[in-house]
Amino acid sequence: MDINPLLQEWTTPYQTPPFHLFRNEHYAPAVRDAIKTAEDNIKAIAGQQEAPTFENTIEQLETASDMLDRVTALLLNLNECNTNPQMQSIVLELMPEITRFENRIWMDRDLFERIKMLSQSHLAGEQGEVVEKYYQRFVRNGVDLEPEKQRRFAANAEELSTLTEQFNHNALEDTNEFTLHLTEQEQLSGLPDNVIATAREEAASRGLEGWLFTLHAPSYRPFLTYADNRSLRQQMWQAYNSRGNRSNGNNNSDIIRRIVQLRLEQARLLGYPDYASYSLTRTMAQTPATVNAFLARLHAASLPFAKRELEEVRAYARSIGADFELQSWDFSYYSEKLKKERYDFDSEILRPYFQLDKVRQGIFALYHTLYGLTFDEAPDIEVYQEDVRAYRVSDGQRFMGILYLDMHPRSNKRSGAWMTEFRAQSAIDGHEVRPLIQVVCNFSKPTADKPSLLSFDEVETFMHEMGHAMHGMLSDVHCPSVSGTSVRHDFVEMPSQVMENWCYETEFLNTFARHYQTGEPIPPQYIDKIRRSENYLAGWLCLRQLNFGTTDMAYHTLTAPLAADETIEHFEHRQMTELLPTVEGCCTSTSFTHIFSGGYAAGYYGYKWAEVLDADIFSRFKADGIFNTATARDFRDKILSRGGSKHPADLFRDFMGRDPDPDALLRRCGFIEQ
Repeated sequence: MDINPLLQEWTTPYQTPPFHLFRNEHYAPAVRDAIKTAEDNIKAIAGQQEAPTFENTIEQLETASDMLDRVTALLLNLNECNTNPQMQSIVLELMPEITRFENRIWMDRDLFERIKMLSQSHLAGEQGEVVEKYYQRFVRNGVDLEPEKQRRFAANAEELSTLTEQFNHNALEDTNEFTLHLTEQEQLSGLPDNVIATAREEAASRGLEGWLFTLHAPSYRPFLTYADNRSLRQQMWQAYNSRGNRSNGNNNSDIIRRIVQLRLEQARLLGYPDYASYSLTRTMAQTPATVNAFLARLHAASLPFAKRELEEVRAYARSIGADFELQSWDFSYYSEKLKKERYDFDSEILRPYFQLDKVRQGIFALYHTLYGLTFDEAPDIEVYQEDVRAYRVSDGQRFMGILYLDMHPRSNKRSGAWMTEFRAQSAIDGHEVRPLIQVVCNFSKPTADKPSLLSFDEVETFMHEMGHAMHGMLSDVHCPSVSGTSVRHDFVEMPSQVMENWCYETEFLNTFARHYQTGEPIPPQYIDKIRRSENYLAGWLCLRQLNFGTTDMAYHTLTAPLAADETIEHFEHRQMTELLPTVEGCCTSTSFTHIFSGGYAAGYYGYKWAEVLDADIFSRFKADGIFNTATARDFRDKILSRGGSKHPADLFRDFMGRDPDPDALLRRCGFIEQ
């Protein structure tokens, strides 16, 4: 019988995955073999006669499931960005088995007693943080429950693992199911040339005449922003905002009900009144009361600005002939026109200056300036899809890791942008393992006559995800469980969001923003317009994020299952401050993958929480100079390299020399005076 390549030792450069060897049929037997190996390793740890030490217990646990971690990282990451129906079925089949294995670990009383003894030894530094993390994971996964409650907890966890995967699958299927096929030239009025060209190529790739628009971001967003045809904008908006809520096999409403119910049951079994109270114990915020007070403060600050901004857009729309009540599918269209009039700023005039390859080079150069990193394209590193590029990263002294960039949409790839990893950094027992980091985006593909050109928002997105990537790449800790982005959930977005600030800095934009045809640098007046319009719709956009965070908290502070006679749609609308009319059949929840399949349950507020931190931290870079290498070295040494090896509040104080300023974000948004 052939040896499963997923279980072999890879002889590739840096032990990177040899993707061409893997077939779908390899995953299930590899996962099952890896589970058995991991269980044997864990049984040996738990059965030791020697007193527990960090080395014979924690370090052994950190590596006990290395093979399983390797296989599942491959399977789950590829299922997000390069999936197929068979792979999706395999994931749904395996998730309950993986969850059962995890339940057996976290409910192993003998193993827990060793962890408990270590927790009472008051280890310092990273060791103390890691032991506490393990101790909490055992407790939070039911080790102290009586047997019957343990069985319920384990069964619930198993069902949740399947439901969250099914939710993600349904959201992707519903995104792909809708297309808008246009055949008349006048239907394209208002759309930028690059959007039209992409739609023509999309149609041709499917054997169609005309133009085809999809619900993927590079197609959907510009259509809502620029298409003059209001009825077509409405079709696109309603299709996008009804994903997972249609009368088809992809409806997620019942799945949401069950996920929310099971999460509540899990929390109750552990003695918490609601899921948020359970989830937040390992965050900076700690309690639902703290989160809700934080959201309420931002809501009070942003709502007056959001209302004023909406009235300004309404008045402008009326002034140019809109004799109807403004609807959600009108807002992006008219607000973009107002932005152009107010700031003499058309977002599309920037796109020729943001060629994807040049933006990437500019970001790489920034990390070279700040941290001495170099990014060398590595054709010898195999990739999983022809659009993907791999880069060898070093800092002038040592190899830091491999970076995979997957930049363009595909029908077998979920929407959005994210960073993940095929392997985390670690240094157990003197053996350094450098990370394999993946950044996934959905930017427009090059067309026959144009390279991939980004909007300014997409430049920010790329910077954001690269911030996550470098958090993982620059990690320099001992244990993989606290390396890179393995930090408390409301801190994880800070390193990524702080990098977005450079997008508004003239010195940075001048390093790479060149017209893709002429090579001319971006005109200074364009950069001035970017800066002057930085807070355009700040209140509206803040309120939008707060609505998501508030809805997330509403689901996860329920103390009883959702009422049977209330639809998901109605429940969501009750939580949100909606300044435009609601539309029947449309809601966010049924495609809200962040909280129902992406690990952000009771944690979506973390984006805003981290914005307070990033606004404050960037004030030091502004004061010292945005290319100041001493400040950057401090940021690397005191925050980025430390991962979750220290409490984030302590990391912040190490870098800033004080606690966070709660008004930093309000000042940056213009809600209070500088």
